[in-house]
Amino acid sequence: MHVISSAKNLRIARKLKVPANLVGWVRWCSSSSCLPSPIARLLLRLTFLQAPLCQPVCSIMAWQSPNGLVHAMHSIRRAAQLRPFIQRSVISASSPVSSPSTPALLQQCKNARSYATEVEPVAAPPIDLDSFITRPARIIPVSPAYFSGSPKFFDHMLKLEALLAKYAALPTVSPSEAPRMAWFKLLQFRDAVGEPVPTKKYKGLIKLLQRLNRIDPNVAPEEVRTALNFFLRPGNPYGNKPAPRTVDEQGKARGKGKRKASSAVVHLVEGEGEVLVNGKTLNEVFPRLHDRESAVWPLRCTSRLDKYNVWATVRGGGVTGQAEAITLAVARALLVHEPALKPILRKAGVVTVDARRVERKKPGHVKARKMPTWVKR
Repeated sequence: MHVISSAKNLRIARKLKVPANLVGWVRWCSSSSCLPSPIARLLLRLTFLQAPLCQPVCSIMAWQSPNGLVHAMHSIRRAAQLRPFIQRSVISASSPVSSPSTPALLQQCKNARSYATEVEPVAAPPIDLDSFITRPARIIPVSPAYFSGSPKFFDHMLKLEALLAKYAALPTVSPSEAPRMAWFKLLQFRDAVGEPVPTKKYKGLIKLLQRLNRIDPNVAPEEVRTALNFFLRPGNPYGNKPAPRTVDEQGKARGKGKRKASSAVVHLVEGEGEVLVNGKTLNEVFPRLHDRESAVWPLRCTSRLDKYNVWATVRGGGVTGQAEAITLAVARALLVHEPALKPILRKAGVVTVDARRVERKKPGHVKARKMPTWVKR
C-alpha cells in the first residue's frame, strides 16, 4: 500500500496545484476504509473552495478500485456537511464565544449517515373520478376531408353523394323537363368556398347537382331543395319566369323569328289554312318549293296546316333567310295556341334558334376559307 505522509499532503494542499496532484492521495484514499485527518482536511478545503473539483475525485477513485466510488461519495458528503460547521467556526473564531474543535466535527460527520434518506415519503393525492375528464388519445379532425387539399369542397361532395344515395329511388324527370337552375360558375364557387377547386372536380360536382335536380318536383324533399339552393347564383336568371304569352281579344297569337339578316313577325289565327307574306301568297314570295315548305313546316309536322291562317311580315336578308325566319315565328305563335305541341316541334327542330352566320372573306383568300391556287412557276 502506497502511503503518503501528512507533511506531504499539507505541502500538496498549500504549495502545489490541486488538480495536478489529486491522483496520489486519491489512490491512498481508495485503498483505505477511512480518511486520515490530513486527507480529510485537504478534501474539505477542495469542497469548501470549489465544489466541482469533487467530480474528478469520484471518477479517479472509482477507476482505481471497486469500492472507491463508495468511499468517494462518503468523503464528498462528509465534506459537504462540514462546510456549514466550518463557516460557523470561522464566525465564532472572531467572536469571544468558544467553538467546538475540528476533531470533534470530523467525528460527528463520520458518525452521521449522510447517504441515508431523511425525507419522509409523501403519498399521491386520491383520484377524483367524478372530476376526471376523458380525452381522446389523439385529436380527431372535424371534417373527414381535413387532410385533403380542398376540405370544404369535398364536404359538399360527400353531402351531395349522401343525399343521392338516400333518395335514389325517387322518380325522376327528363333533363328537358327539369327545373332550370343557374349554378355557380367556377370562379364564383372558388370565392364561395375559398379554395382552389380544379375544373375537373367542379364538373363532377355539377353532375351531382343536375342528377339531384332531376328528381320529380312533386316529390322532391325539402332537404334536397335546401342543398341545391346553396349552389345557385345570386339572382337566379331562370328563377323568375316570364309571364306566359296568351291569345289576344281577336284570337290572334304573335310570334317573332330571326335567321341571318332576316327578321319576321307572324300573327296566327284559327282559319282554313291561308298564308300571306307581306300581303302576297307563298308562290309569289318564294319561287322555290324548298322555301315554301320551310315556311309552313311547323304546321305541316303537327298536322295543323288547314286549321290556322298565317299573316307574316318579313324584311331583310335573302329568300332562304326570310323563309327560315318565318319558320321560327310560326312555331312560336303555334305554341301560344297549343303549348302541348312543344316536344313535337322541338323534335322537328323548328323552335331552336339557328345562330349561324356567313363567315367573312379574309385578305389573301379567294373566299372565307378558299386560298388561291398554288403555281410552282
